[in-house]
Parts: sequence; structure tokens; C-alpha cells
Amino acid sequence: MRKFILIVLLGIALMPLEALGKDDGDGLSVMLRQSVKVDDAVIRLGDLFTQTGEQADVAIAYAPEPGKRASFDARWLYRVARAYRLKWRPINDRMRAVVVRTSQVISREEIVETLRGALTDKGTDGDMEIELSNKFLKLHVPGDSLSGIAVDDIDYHPRSRRFTAILSAPADSPQAKQFRITGRLHKTVEVPVLNRRVLAGEIIKRQDVKWTKVRARRVPPNTIVNESDIVGKSPRRGLRAGYPVLLSAVRRPVLVAKGSLVTMYLQAPKMMLTAQGKALEDGSDGDVIRITNTQSNKVVEAEIIGHGKAAVRPTALVAMN
Repeated sequence: MRKFILIVLLGIALMPLEALGKDDGDGLSVMLRQSVKVDDAVIRLGDLFTQTGEQADVAIAYAPEPGKRASFDARWLYRVARAYRLKWRPINDRMRAVVVRTSQVISREEIVETLRGALTDKGTDGDMEIELSNKFLKLHVPGDSLSGIAVDDIDYHPRSRRFTAILSAPADSPQAKQFRITGRLHKTVEVPVLNRRVLAGEIIKRQDVKWTKVRARRVPPNTIVNESDIVGKSPRRGLRAGYPVLLSAVRRPVLVAKGSLVTMYLQAPKMMLTAQGKALEDGSDGDVIRITNTQSNKVVEAEIIGHGKAAVRPTALVAMN
């Protein structure tokens, strides 16, 4: 078939226009298909022209690679039409036919997962992130192909964590083509991140958290890696979704705000004394902060025990009065 098509193309290209068969005037009006999709390895006469009759299946050119396109200009098309005695001629020299070869796209995700299996066989950690040198890599295989891709060979260097692989697609097909892929592996860690934006003062709940893998070298030493270090805490400033959270970016929820009124409690033998004070600083549950007694103007230290509540130490009895 390949030899036959070459002979046909060579004959059409070499024949002078005046030597080509003349239109006998009896044929039906033929139209050019200017945009064509084919799913075969060859382009046939019927793909480009209408009213080709029994000649429709004659192969006249090789189809482009799967997912690619080929353009045929007016002069070449006219020679083909005359060679097969079709009643057609271009209306101008800008006419052309564009042929697209249909394909199935093998996505980057499928390529990565295929490589992961081969790299795991080489002793690598299956949880490592695979980075391809070509970040927009896609492979096209014929549209009627049922097979995926196969790893024919892979070379991995543990020290640099770089690899080179030879893939073939479609797998186990006589028409398979080989592709050279390069990339690198990265160690990853799983960290809790927010699944929504959380504003300062809000309390982070369990449903606000999801887990994601990030490259280990991109994780600062004070990044939160335990869910218990983020759930129930409050951001000091608004936090974006999807990013690792630093320990310094959250704190226990503020139960007493600076400048707010606080009820102070002092447990004495057989009695409970209370007094009103004004907080001189923010305080969370368990924090010891300074509070001014609004009656005596004396400053005491008290432990936050709830919203607007603080427990005063017995040694501060004088300041309570």
C-alpha cells in the first residue's frame, strides 16, 4: 500500500496539466471538502471530493499523525481531480483542504500513573511526586485504538532522583510509536490545609480541613502537620484555602478581647468573690493576662476560664477590693 501511494503521488506531481485526462463533460458536479477528519493512515479520494463513485476508496496521500493536521493547496488538489477525471477546478489559488487525523488523547495523568508503576518496580516510593520535564505533555494515538501506553525502558538515578523513560503507544500495537520522557521525583508530605477561606477570629472546624500532599522541601519547619494543631484554633489573620498553615498563623480562640469588660472570680474559703475589670490584653482559654479592677484601678493577673471570665489567684485578694 505504501509503495502504491508513493507511485500515485509521484505520478500526479510529475504530470503536466495539459497531459492530464480531460473532463468529458458528462460527469456530475464535484465539490471539494475543505475540512476533513479521517481515522485511517491514508487519505482517500472520497475524503476530499464528492461524487467520486467507485474511486472513492482510492488512497491518494498519507494521513497526518494522530491528532495532527495536513493542508493541501489548490494546485495539488487540481492535479488530483484531473488525474481521476473529476469535474472540479479551484475558483482561486487560495483554496485548500485541511485534513485532521482523529485521535485518542493519553492524558498527562495516565502517563504519570504508568510511570509510577515502572518506577515503583525500580524501588522508589510510590507516594513521591512525579514531575515531567514537559509540563504540557499529551500523547495522541489513533482514534480506533483500544490500547493505552507501555513502558519499554526506564532509567532511574536515585541520587538525583531523575529518570528517563521510553514509552510506546498504543501499547502492544504493530503501529506503536515510541516517545522519550524525562522527569524527576520529589519527596512529599501530607499536611492539613483549609478547604475554604477562614477569616481572623473564626474558629476552624474539622469540616474546614482537608489533607493534601506537598513537596517536602517546600514545607517550612513550623508548618502544621497534625490536625489537632489546627482544629479549634483561630487565624491571627485571614487564611487562604489550599495552602499549608504555619503554627504561628493560628492561636487558641480569643475569649477576652483587649479593652473588654471581664468578670473576675476569686475562690476563697466558703465564699466566691467577684469583681469587674478591664482586660489590658487579649486572652484565650488558659492564658494569664493583666486586668484592671474598675473600682480600685489596681492591676491583677487572672487566668481566662471562659468568654468574659477570669479566675483570680488568691494572692490578688487585695486588688479585688
